[in-house]
Amino acid sequence: MKSSDSMLIGELAERFDLAPHVLRHWEAMGLLTPATRVNGRRRYTRDQVIHVLTIIRAKAGGMSLEQIREMLSVSGKTERQALLQRHHTELERRLREISASKALIEHLMRCTADDFTQCPSYRRIVEGAAGLHDHREDDCVI
Repeated sequence: MKSSDSMLIGELAERFDLAPHVLRHWEAMGLLTPATRVNGRRRYTRDQVIHVLTIIRAKAGGMSLEQIREMLSVSGKTERQALLQRHHTELERRLREISASKALIEHLMRCTADDFTQCPSYRRIVEGAAGLHDHREDDCVI
C-alpha cells in the first residue's frame, strides 16, 4: 500500500480476515479513527492500517479491547510503559502456564501407562506445577 493509497472498508476487512462490522465497532469504541468518507464510503489510510495491525496483534496477545483503547489513548510514555509492563507480566505468567500444560500434554502423548494418573512422571509434573512435589525419585506406580 503506497502512502497515497487508501482502502475501502471491505478491502481492509478482507486483508485481515475481519468482518467489516468489526472495523465499524472499533471505530465506535474509539480504537480506530473514523475513516474518511469518499462518496459515502469509508476509506482507510496507511496509518489506520497500522492501527488495525496494532489492534489485531494486541488482541492476539490477550489484551481486551478496553486495554487496547487505553494503550492507544494514554497520554504519556510513563503511563503507557506502566500499562504495558502490567500486561507483559500477565503474558509471562500465561506463558509459564502454557509451557507447563504443553509439557504435560507431551508427556501424555508418550506415556504408556494404562492409567496415566498413576504414572510417576505424570504425577511429578502435575504436583510440581501445583507446588506439591515432595521430591521423591521413586518411579514405582502406586
